[in-house]
Amino acid sequence: MYLIKKAKKRRRGKRAVWVIILVWIIILGIVMIVWAFLPPSPGKLPLFYDDSGNVIPDSITEKTYIDVGGTQIGMLITGKNRSNPVLLFLGGGPGIPEYLLEYLYPSKLTDEFVVCYLEYRGTSISYHPQLDADTLTTECYLSDVAAVTEYLRKRFSQEKIYLLGHSFGTFIGIQAAYEHPEFYHAYIAMAQIVNQPESEIIAYDYMLEHYRRMGNPKMVSDLEKYPIASSDSAYKEYCRSSLRDNAMHSLGVGTTHTMDSVITGIFLPSLRCKAYTPMERINIWRGKKLVSASPVGAESMRFNAYDKVPSLEIPVYFFGGSYDYTCCYDLQKKYFDMLEAPTKGFYTFENSAHSPLWEESERAIQILVQDVLKGNSAAEKERIQD
Repeated sequence: MYLIKKAKKRRRGKRAVWVIILVWIIILGIVMIVWAFLPPSPGKLPLFYDDSGNVIPDSITEKTYIDVGGTQIGMLITGKNRSNPVLLFLGGGPGIPEYLLEYLYPSKLTDEFVVCYLEYRGTSISYHPQLDADTLTTECYLSDVAAVTEYLRKRFSQEKIYLLGHSFGTFIGIQAAYEHPEFYHAYIAMAQIVNQPESEIIAYDYMLEHYRRMGNPKMVSDLEKYPIASSDSAYKEYCRSSLRDNAMHSLGVGTTHTMDSVITGIFLPSLRCKAYTPMERINIWRGKKLVSASPVGAESMRFNAYDKVPSLEIPVYFFGGSYDYTCCYDLQKKYFDMLEAPTKGFYTFENSAHSPLWEESERAIQILVQDVLKGNSAAEKERIQD
């Protein structure tokens, strides 16, 4: 009997050891998965080095915050020479950090400018869990932009700076330029929001017809569930749905002409971007959810530039991707032709969709240097590539 009890005890001991080993294997597996998808990082921006491997003395790479109305507003400031002109970059989404696209598709923007990527109130490094989505209004965002502009002007001792908006950022940017022309040398619009309800209907009809011709009954059926031209509720639901982004990216008319999925093209890369800490990366998507339920998010989808901004007092430059249906290219061109401004330039990027700066970077930088910084205007026909 003693030997039987001892044998049973030994078997129980072995089972306990194997259970412990299994638990540790599971824990190690979870850690490895988390490490792969959310790698640790102090969240520092990459430095600029010269040919000898030394940090360029006058370069700048930092995250900084200013207090605006009792809330910390974050921004990423980066450039190879802090004496260069300052460019305030208003990103899209709302809620997707514009620096993420620069991280994924590096341009040479920092060769020519000190670039400040504003991270809107309630988003990314400006996310605070106590914020009420109802307080995130267009007026609030415009006030934040004015405060950040004033900060940049004083810090870098520049009377005026440049303002660039991308997608949602053009909704804020063109109104900021309209309200405070004294702050800016010029306004650059990449994928300008003009009349978003009209743009969405044009894109919807384009995609529906394409999917019918492709013989994709599932996508046709999914789109037909949202009669956005005749139903306001369907329009709202469609704009918030994943179907819209999926349909656009599958046809190459979304973020870039070559990006076929928001998940693989934006979401997963955002979790691995070491310019942000792991928690900041998580907050990107917490902020995206917060702002999607805010007034400013809804107002951008109802914006009509014809009514709000018929003219600007500063030079205006539009970058339009010919494949862009997120903000319909044809509407951008039509509005540009109507817009009154002292100097204007419209540039068609024939191989781009929604993000010409990163899809045709060399050409975009050339335009910024040769036309925008010099205050020139070029005829559209001179800027279309063969």
